[in-house]
Amino acid sequence: MNISEDAGALLERVRRAREERRTVRRAGAEVGLDAAYEIQAALGEGREIKGYKLGLISAAKQEQMGIDSPIYGRVYPEMLLESPVKLSGFIQPRLEPELAVVLGGDLPPGAAPGAASLAVGGLFLAIDFLDSIWEGYRFSISDVVADNTSGGGFLLGERLLDVPLEGKLSLYLNGELLTEGPLEALGKVDERLVWLAGEVGGLKAGQVVFLGSPAAALETRPGTLELRGPEGSALIARIEE
Repeated sequence: MNISEDAGALLERVRRAREERRTVRRAGAEVGLDAAYEIQAALGEGREIKGYKLGLISAAKQEQMGIDSPIYGRVYPEMLLESPVKLSGFIQPRLEPELAVVLGGDLPPGAAPGAASLAVGGLFLAIDFLDSIWEGYRFSISDVVADNTSGGGFLLGERLLDVPLEGKLSLYLNGELLTEGPLEALGKVDERLVWLAGEVGGLKAGQVVFLGSPAAALETRPGTLELRGPEGSALIARIEE
């Protein structure tokens, strides 16, 4: 990979922070978004891609970060978690309620939204365990993309959800409401998939795409985690130190 000196410095900064499992402060010159995705890919070189995660899906967040589209990160096998989830496996975990698509068919780049709908194998509740190396989650758009869009880990529900979806996602810890948001804020699933397929060179059957969150991310602590979704659906898990 032929990258600039600044991009190479950011690559090593992210790599070292991940290997040493510690936070770092922003430093050095800013790199472009294309270079940040090259860094993300380099950090995952040789690893199996199980899917992707979307971030910054709202227009307000995109405007705040100076972009006009979502961002994405790669999902690797070890990021698909099961209960109980150990907080010791993260650097500085935060939680977001989400939905996830499991693809039943391939989706090539340039496909129409109708083809994306046909490629959907199912929709499920999901919880995103964000995990950033950047101290206090203070980063630029290139910083977060280079750090795999704060990719930490995910829980995936077992119940197939009916579409179209209405209502909201509500995330509770030990019976206390942490955060919630309306499902309509996720946008149109087929359009999200078409955009992502174009960015990554196509999606494959069996991959899972986490669609981003309609709610704010919050810090977590040990206890019983419950995500409540439409039509009485729920995802329940234990969080341990």
